[in-house]
Amino acid sequence: MKSIPWLAWAALAALFAGAAGIVAIVTVRSVATAPIHKDAASVPSQADGTPATRYPDAVAHARQLARTLVAKDNLPGLSLAVAVNGDIAWAEGFGYADLDDHRPITPITRFRLGALSKPLTSVAVARLHDQGRLDLDAPVQRYVPAYPVKAWPITTRQLLGDVAGVQRIRGDNNDAMPTQHCDSVDEAVGLLTDDPLRFQPGTEHRYSIWGWTLVSAVVQGAAGDPFGRAMEREVFEPLGMTRTVPAETENLTGSAHGNDRGPDYSCLAGGGAFLSTPSDLVRLGSAMLKPGFLRAETIAEFQRPTRLTSGATTTYALGWTVASAQLGGRSVRVVSHRGSPAGGTVTLLTFPDLGLAVAVAANVGDARGAGPFALKVAEAFSQPAPRPIDTFVP
Repeated sequence: MKSIPWLAWAALAALFAGAAGIVAIVTVRSVATAPIHKDAASVPSQADGTPATRYPDAVAHARQLARTLVAKDNLPGLSLAVAVNGDIAWAEGFGYADLDDHRPITPITRFRLGALSKPLTSVAVARLHDQGRLDLDAPVQRYVPAYPVKAWPITTRQLLGDVAGVQRIRGDNNDAMPTQHCDSVDEAVGLLTDDPLRFQPGTEHRYSIWGWTLVSAVVQGAAGDPFGRAMEREVFEPLGMTRTVPAETENLTGSAHGNDRGPDYSCLAGGGAFLSTPSDLVRLGSAMLKPGFLRAETIAEFQRPTRLTSGATTTYALGWTVASAQLGGRSVRVVSHRGSPAGGTVTLLTFPDLGLAVAVAANVGDARGAGPFALKVAEAFSQPAPRPIDTFVP
C-alpha cells in the first residue's frame, strides 16, 4: 500500500465535490482574497452539543488546528466529525456557510459530496451482495437490461474498481461533466448506451465518473426499487444517515445557495449527486471498519485493491482508495475517498486498524489543507490508540 506524506495528500485522489448550506451550503468558487477571519482565535464555531468528555485533549488540539487552518488558508468555513469504534466522538462546524450574511456552519450543514458519493453507492452494492441479491461478477445487463452489450462483457466489480472502460471523454482527455438534468437513473444510463468502451475491462485503471451512473442502475435493478429509495432503505436509514439526500431534489427548494447553485450532478447519480454531513459520513465509514452491518468477508473484499488482468494491482478498491499513513510513529491502513469540485472539498478517512473515521468538508474548491488536516485530527484521536471493536452495531 502506498504511504501518504503529510503534504502530498493529492496523491490519494483528484476527485470532485461541491457544497451547499443549512439545507445546502452556499458555493464559493475560489478562496477569497480579502481576509475573512481576523485571526484563528476569532473563527466562530458550533458543536453538536455532545460532550466530548472521553477525548478532551484530542478535541482541544483538533479545534485549534481547525481554527488555524480556516484563518491561515482564508477558508469561509469548515466542518468535521470524528467517530471512534462506531460512536461519534466529536462534530463541529467552523466559520461561515454564507459570506453575505455570515450564516454559521454547524454540524448539520450539508455539503455536496461529488465523487465522495461513490463510497455511499459502494456500500449499497456491498449490502445487496451480502444479501445474495447482487453478483459482482455477473454481466451488468442482468440488472440493467437497457444497457447494450458492448465489445467486451462488463461486471459490477469492474465498474466499482474503475477498470471497466465506461467513460465519456472531453477535449482534455478527462471525463466530461454532464450538461443536462436527468430525472431518473434510467435517463442517465440512456446517455451511455451509444458510447463504446474506452478499453477492454480489467486491462487498465482509469478514474471514471460515468461508470458509477451504471453502478447506480445496477443497485436499482438488484434492489427492485428506484435508486434513491434503494439507497435510503439499504444504507441511509439503517445507518442513521438522516442528513444525506440526493442533491437535485425538491427538498432543496428555497435553500440558500447564493448566486450559484453549482453544477447539476443529477445524471451522475451515485457517482456524484449526494449531499451529506461529516457526521453522516463517519457513520458510513464506521460501517466499513468492523463486521455487523456487513459481513467481515464483504468488508475485506471491498477494501482489497483491484487487480488488473496483467497481475498488477491499483490503489483503488471497490469504491475506496487504499493506502497507508504514519500516525503516532506507526504505519496504519487508510481506506478513504475525496471530492473537490468548484465550491467544495470533502474528505472521508477510515482507519480499519484503529476503528477510527474522520470526515472534513470545506465550502471552497481545492482546499488543499483539508486532507493533511484530516490526518492530523486522526492522529490526535489515535493517541493513545482507541481499542478496536469486534462488531459494528449501527
